[in-house]
Amino acid sequence: MKYKYKINGLDCANCAREVEEFLVKDKRFKNVVVNFNTAKLSFEAKAEIPINELNRLVQSVESEATISEIEAIRSNAAKNAQSCETCNGAKNNKTEVKGGLRERIWFLIIGIVVGVSAYFAPLPELVKVICYVVGYGFLLWHTALTAAKTLIKSHALNENTLITISCIGALVIGEVLEGMMVIALYTIGKILEAKALNNSRRSIEGLLDIKQPFAERKEGRRLVRINVEEIEPGDILVVKKGERAPVDGEILKGETELDLSALTGESEKVKVGVGERILSGAINLGNAIEMRATTDYADSTVAKILELLEDATDRKAKTETVVAKISKVYTPVILGLAILVSIVLPVIFQVSVVESIYRGLTFLVISCPCAIAISVPLSYFTGIGAGSKHGILIKGSNYLDALSDAKNIIFDKTGTLTDGSFAVSEIKISDPKYSKAEVIEILAQGEALSNHPIAQSILKLYDDEVDTSNVRDFKEIAGEGISYTLGKDKISVGNKLLCPCQEDAVLHLNINGKHVASITINDGVKTNAEEAVAKLTKLGLTSYMFTGDKNSVARVVAKKLGIDHVQAEMLPTDKFQAYEKVAAKNGMTIFVGDGINDAPVLKRADIGIAMGGVGSESAIEAADIVIMNDDLLKIPQVMEVSHYTKRIIYQNLIFAIGVKIIILALSVFGLANMWWAVFADTGVTLLAILNTLRIMYRFQ
Repeated sequence: MKYKYKINGLDCANCAREVEEFLVKDKRFKNVVVNFNTAKLSFEAKAEIPINELNRLVQSVESEATISEIEAIRSNAAKNAQSCETCNGAKNNKTEVKGGLRERIWFLIIGIVVGVSAYFAPLPELVKVICYVVGYGFLLWHTALTAAKTLIKSHALNENTLITISCIGALVIGEVLEGMMVIALYTIGKILEAKALNNSRRSIEGLLDIKQPFAERKEGRRLVRINVEEIEPGDILVVKKGERAPVDGEILKGETELDLSALTGESEKVKVGVGERILSGAINLGNAIEMRATTDYADSTVAKILELLEDATDRKAKTETVVAKISKVYTPVILGLAILVSIVLPVIFQVSVVESIYRGLTFLVISCPCAIAISVPLSYFTGIGAGSKHGILIKGSNYLDALSDAKNIIFDKTGTLTDGSFAVSEIKISDPKYSKAEVIEILAQGEALSNHPIAQSILKLYDDEVDTSNVRDFKEIAGEGISYTLGKDKISVGNKLLCPCQEDAVLHLNINGKHVASITINDGVKTNAEEAVAKLTKLGLTSYMFTGDKNSVARVVAKKLGIDHVQAEMLPTDKFQAYEKVAAKNGMTIFVGDGINDAPVLKRADIGIAMGGVGSESAIEAADIVIMNDDLLKIPQVMEVSHYTKRIIYQNLIFAIGVKIIILALSVFGLANMWWAVFADTGVTLLAILNTLRIMYRFQ
């Protein structure tokens, strides 16, 4: 069974990684993920583990972290049984967080006032020392206490330990004011960093705020307000103007317009009436309507989308994994260098012991890898949120990351590039002996014996019942068309391979070897398909089209859309094998299908994109990325999100690592002090968070 909890009080992404690694070692837990971006802990376990036990385990690594707000996936009965405890835990935790923040600010102010006043005031030396100790006590109490708890419980050094050692070391060697400013700036930076991170979380969560928290159920003549989790299939619900549909259902009474932008990313309103489907998350813009619930909340479209998005950043990209490994060794390496600098400088160079210790302490301040650890997962988290705003559901950071490396894109035809609805748009007659009605009748008598979609479009032109009694020697020629004898005449209907002529059209009619008419077929190509393929080509992707349709039809569609390679008349197994060949030869490959007939290839693909249509359960299940409507332009859009997200990640990593290396090098030669070191740690982290928010504003 899978469980999810809120995890509060984590200072940095590196702390989240340490908690995750600790829990992974416990055999009771499987698939543990501590997601710093969403502040969530998720895992699988055979039996429920009490919150007290979870808190004990988590706090053995991070003493300030707390678990609350159970969101375990379990029966409604279990949910109801624990709801009271959960709510109380959440409220108490929120109160503790606010109280703790106020306390830290007051202690910060008192510590600075006492310490700085003593530094500049003409006081006896003993009084100054006492004031310094008191001032440092107020400034360092939280950081030092957290460091001590972590050291005692998990025998590990973390950022708090390193900052505490640096500041106390500065006091001991006489750099009193600088030590105070280091802890003061560090604390202020951490407060600002937490606020910036929380703002980014709220901004992204705001994009995903598609759940209606309550519903009004009709019970006789009364309306009773209930939680959405209490809705059962068959309940009659009233959705008023401005409210969201709480679950999926069918309209029983009333007409209105719906805003589906939160689901599809499209601003166009949709008119609905009695008997039509309504999806959870749709906003009612008109009069109140009555609906019958067809699902409970857990099985509704909104619940599935929110669960998908919430779990998306749990699937880590290759870049995240590499950065996590670097972060793991970064701190001990820098700590070792700090000790080495303190020992080696006085021995080899003419540097005093005090000065070498100071430079070593500066190393310690820079040693936390927060900026490096947080910039990558937060960027992917923001990119996934930006995609969801436009109706693009990305199931994992790894898929968003892989998009930017894609070399090829393979489209299924029917249902993806076309809707399969062929229609005759023009009949151009070249032989005046035949009227349009006569041409249609000749075509209908032959096409009535074919099951091809184009044949069905021709039959729609003939109003009467088709008489095929005079048709003889009917043949269907693969990739070319049909031939038959009608009375004394030899008839051919097909492409130029069967009916040579100068006219440019999909079909031609030849009678006794003479060209009589050309038939233009509207192939049902979807709106924006041509523009989408052109944009993808511009992004450097080679395009392919796989279809079970006739070769002649497939090539006409491919030519119109500018697709590079075509394979037609394929079975589902043929598509799978053909995909393998393309991917093996040409690298990272995307497959785009409708999520219904292409499930095997969608699941095999490096990146499977389903043109789902709103609420298509098969599309949401089958693919790695789901386009919630059928707009093909969403594909180049999500490619752009991927490229831009990766660009932001590289900017953050280069900036963070570059600044740290430069200040580390300068500190070795005594050209950088602890103030610079604080900027290299907390300042760089704050700037990385702010830079990451550009992703959201770019695609808002």
